[in-house]
Amino acid sequence: MKFFIGCAVWAYKGWVGELYPTGTRATEFLHLYSRRFTTVEGNTTFYAIPNPETVSRWAKETPPGFEFCLKLPRDITHKGLLKPYIPAALAFLEGMRPLGKHLGPTFAQLPPSYPPTLIDDLADFLTAWPRTSAPLALEVRHPHWFQEPHRSDLTQLLTTLGVGRVLLDSRPIYTGDDDPQLQSERRKPQVPLQFSLTAPFSLVRFISHPNLAVNQPFMEEWMRQIQQWLEIGTRIYFFVHCPLEERSPNTARHFQQLLEQNNISVPPLPWNHLENPPNQLNLW
Repeated sequence: MKFFIGCAVWAYKGWVGELYPTGTRATEFLHLYSRRFTTVEGNTTFYAIPNPETVSRWAKETPPGFEFCLKLPRDITHKGLLKPYIPAALAFLEGMRPLGKHLGPTFAQLPPSYPPTLIDDLADFLTAWPRTSAPLALEVRHPHWFQEPHRSDLTQLLTTLGVGRVLLDSRPIYTGDDDPQLQSERRKPQVPLQFSLTAPFSLVRFISHPNLAVNQPFMEEWMRQIQQWLEIGTRIYFFVHCPLEERSPNTARHFQQLLEQNNISVPPLPWNHLENPPNQLNLW
């Protein structure tokens, strides 16, 4: 399977009664989520490292073909220099190994305070990661990373090491007159989008607008890009976010349907094969 699609989390209580059946318990969320989507971003590990029992349970509760793309803990990526935290990063990876084939690419999200002047520190960190056995992707947020010569320097570093680039597309939520992030605790940055590959896989974080129509032109652009990447064998992980998390699942399903309607070769969602599928969400 070369195309995976999902959301940022699985344990969202607001999906009960829509994505999940009424009366679903929190302990059932992952089992049900993994029967609807094929991947999850796994933001939970950014805030807390799960114990071995929890990781083993994740592996047992998810079907073959489902993958977790886990974010490195903020205690590793948000403490200044990265090199001192190489042992902690490798320990985190070892703790996730029980996921086996369910472990997709891990990704490191660097804070806006991490500038291109630290590229040597970044190179040391990325080089220490066992990239051949555990694919790694990187997201940067300091604005200077998107300006020359730093943009090219980062692209060259990632390409040389085979590290993926996380593509954050926040354009939909900065389109129009309204601000869909008014109630959000953590605003997504408005950074340039680079349609570039630095590894055999790509992680896309699509920050969707609550109004589905606003997303449409951006989804059409992504459809063309995904088709091109699939044609050259790229493995794609596409994650749909939304400031109103209630709407993420159906926006993701809508995008999947657009891909299928345009004859783009993506595997069908497991959602489509449920005996009693959830109703089409009416949240727009």
